[in-house]
Amino acid sequence: MIIYLLRRLGFILITLILASIIIFGSTQLLPGDVAQVMLGKFATEKALENVREELGLNKPAYVQYFGWLKNFVRGDWGNSMVSRQPVRPLILARLRNSAMIAVVALLFYVPLGILLGVIAALRKEKPLDQIISGFSMAFVGLPEFVTGLLLISAFAFRFAIFPANSSIAPGSTFIEAFPSLILPAIAVSLTGLGYIIRMTRASTIDVLSTGYVMAADLKGLPNAQVLSKHVLRNSLLPTITIVSMGIGYLIGGLIIAESVFGYPGLGRLVVYGIQRRDVILIQACSMVIVMIYSISNLIADMLYSALNPRIRYR
Repeated sequence: MIIYLLRRLGFILITLILASIIIFGSTQLLPGDVAQVMLGKFATEKALENVREELGLNKPAYVQYFGWLKNFVRGDWGNSMVSRQPVRPLILARLRNSAMIAVVALLFYVPLGILLGVIAALRKEKPLDQIISGFSMAFVGLPEFVTGLLLISAFAFRFAIFPANSSIAPGSTFIEAFPSLILPAIAVSLTGLGYIIRMTRASTIDVLSTGYVMAADLKGLPNAQVLSKHVLRNSLLPTITIVSMGIGYLIGGLIIAESVFGYPGLGRLVVYGIQRRDVILIQACSMVIVMIYSISNLIADMLYSALNPRIRYR
């Protein structure tokens, strides 16, 4: 297990290095001149050259890359090319805000998706199964911006239960921000909810038809015991993969939902950086997102081992 963990950590390190190369190369291909964006279209050529010199933009690309990567590893994520403020405190603050939405979303769609998936499997081919399956397909097909607008129209304008704008004050606690988190969290979680329902339903149906579950039924074990100890423990393994992959989709959904609801999270910060061609900000945000996705996959592998004793990593 330890050897496997070290091997996975090494793989994550390689992934981060490759991702850093792709991220840095992509930002170099963005159209426009960073110096021109910073100083405006009426800036003189001398002023533009001074900014390029100050930011190191006139150095070879490989020199810029290794300098940026070294500083990033050391914790120096650079200063924003627009505001000239350090980007690390800004990103960590926005990451905290996005994490609050992610927590609410995960607590909403993971237990609910598993519950509905199991119910659909136990009522296979019956009306309740068809209703749940139909809604899950609808959830999968709805983009976040459509879901967000529908939620705003229904719960903010028509019933006036939640605010339409989810902007929160800097440093707001989870309790203070909670009313503003609900609609964005639902908007980003419905797609993941649909996937979890379908995956849980399919895997539970497969497990229910296995020999050891039938043997447990023939022994006269209570249905609740058979379901909890024999069915769920094995049927949830594929669901873990969907949940870990869903974290990556969740980040993508946050970019859209935070823009729709005006929420000050990491996704909206990425959009801000792209709109203003703030290369330093884009690079740092992208690396943080890659690290989150890599760690979530590692956690999923560890949960595989915890749920299924037959799985042993060597």
